Amino acid sequence: MRTDNYDVCRATADWLLSNTKMRPTVGIVCGSGLGGLAEMLKDPQFFKYSDIPNFPHSTVPGHAGRLVFGTLKGKSCVCMQGRFHLYEGYPIQKITLPMRVFKLMGVETMILTNAAGGLNQDYKVGDVMIIKDHINMPGFAGINPLGGPNDERFGVRFPCMSDAYNRELRQLAFKVASDLGYSDFLKEGVYCVLGGPSFETIAECRMLHKLGADAVGMSTVHEVLVAHHAGMRCFALSLISNRAVMDYDSQERANHEEVLETGRLRAEQLVQLVSALVARLEQNNNS
Repeated sequence: MRTDNYDVCRATADWLLSNTKMRPTVGIVCGSGLGGLAEMLKDPQFFKYSDIPNFPHSTVPGHAGRLVFGTLKGKSCVCMQGRFHLYEGYPIQKITLPMRVFKLMGVETMILTNAAGGLNQDYKVGDVMIIKDHINMPGFAGINPLGGPNDERFGVRFPCMSDAYNRELRQLAFKVASDLGYSDFLKEGVYCVLGGPSFETIAECRMLHKLGADAVGMSTVHEVLVAHHAGMRCFALSLISNRAVMDYDSQERANHEEVLETGRLRAEQLVQLVSALVARLEQNNNS
């Protein structure tokens, strides 16, 4: 049986709804080192992933592994402190199960964050890239969370992906960043997802850059596919935590500690950006 079928997701959503009075309309996914977003929630209520029926467990350093319910700027939110990745060994449908659970709980807008390697040579460590589009490398090999039988209660068999990253939310984020004085480190670009857990080789980075990717990482795209399929608005951003190595003579080495440290340095501004964005959200008319 598929791990993300309607009955499984419904059971998990019902369990959460019966254990909290919160009725979230906004879902937030915290990437590596960005768990501080959840600390912003007022009147927080915590659920360890290990206590939630059917939920996978997070195994990555820098990911707390819990759901946090609370209010942010007066809006009811649910926040994932830590997400799941292909490289942890989970089936791709299990990784994205929380998106369907959120949909069944009433979430309309998903905000996803990640730490990514910068391929675009104009990007600096600490820049924040709003994702306008993606390249789904595992998808080319048939590894897609929407594979297998389609349940029309979630969405259509062949969903359009040209509008996966909501244009209005992207425009709003630029306005918010301008108001906060963050325009100098805010970019917009294309995110490429790989399976991981090994960082990319120099040849792979060069290839991805030629294909039009501005940043590369190991998450987010699978979640966006499922959330968009289910009719939720998606907004995603990458914290550029390291520059991808493109030169064989370079002594640079990608490492996870650098990712977490960059997250710590920029985290406060990212929290301000996301919370100001949430404050200005209108209701989703997609669903």
